[in-house]
Amino acid sequence: MSSLLKNLIVTNTSSASAKEDNNDSIIHLQEQPSETITIQGYPFEVIKESADYLLSGTQHRPKIGVICGSGLGGLADQLDERDVFPYESIPNFPVSTVAGHAGRMVIGLLSGVPVMCMQGRFHAYEGYPLWKCAMPVRVMKLMGVSHIIVTNAAGGLNPEYKIGDIMIIKDHINMQGFAGDSPLRGRNDERFGPRFPAMNNAYDKNLIAMAKKIVADMNLTNVVQEGVYVMLGGPTYETVAELNMLRIIGVDAVGMSTVPEVVVARHCGMKVFAFSLITNQCITQYDTDAQANHEEVIEVANIRKKDLQNLARRIIVNMSEEYQES
Repeated sequence: MSSLLKNLIVTNTSSASAKEDNNDSIIHLQEQPSETITIQGYPFEVIKESADYLLSGTQHRPKIGVICGSGLGGLADQLDERDVFPYESIPNFPVSTVAGHAGRMVIGLLSGVPVMCMQGRFHAYEGYPLWKCAMPVRVMKLMGVSHIIVTNAAGGLNPEYKIGDIMIIKDHINMQGFAGDSPLRGRNDERFGPRFPAMNNAYDKNLIAMAKKIVADMNLTNVVQEGVYVMLGGPTYETVAELNMLRIIGVDAVGMSTVPEVVVARHCGMKVFAFSLITNQCITQYDTDAQANHEEVIEVANIRKKDLQNLARRIIVNMSEEYQES
């Protein structure tokens, strides 16, 4: 824990006191003896400390951030002139615990474009609250990132999807939000974004159209889909009944990440593009002995990684042209 965070938690004044909840890192500000205001997540100053640490360790000033999902972190290894920051070295940062997630922030040049890549992300099933799963997005925002690419490995629920397909995410269903949980829950800080952000254009339509043109140029049209993603809490894979319910409500692919990061990115005013690598077919029938497993996820990601890296590279180059024009 950084000295700034410790000071924010333990400092007492005549008008306010603060403490940290051991389970959820929720900071409580006691303004009056009879009134407590809860701020879920780290305050602006703590996020800024993480951002300033990274900025001080690199000459690059990226406008594009990439979150690499399971088995998809190889893109960061393609960066030139890269600076590498293990998560445990970054003040106030969580630590990834999942196989296939290297747990590093890598900042460098991809085809001459400054980019920052998260090699590994954070999940609710690791024990992190949703705000902490998405906390790195706010760090990116304070570093100047305006465009973000979010990737994940997902199960294909749409019966037309095949293992190894790439699904451009056009929308998501926020199941955790239905249950009253959100990475934005708690008092809002207007320096990040508005109290009630709109989510009807969560995945930027112009970026999706641009990606489709790149897909056609790469002759990948036969393996690229467009659909709706849902995040479930994990770490268990879904039951047959759960998957059949999700298909009825329009879900095409199922995963355990992405939605909190996208919600926070849109709250911060970032433009978002996201895609899923379909690494397994969801099991929607009872009369089978097949089982989903994480090893299959990594295996499929390794098979498709060259196409994914080339696709991401070309999208990043086109993104850079967009923000330079604007």
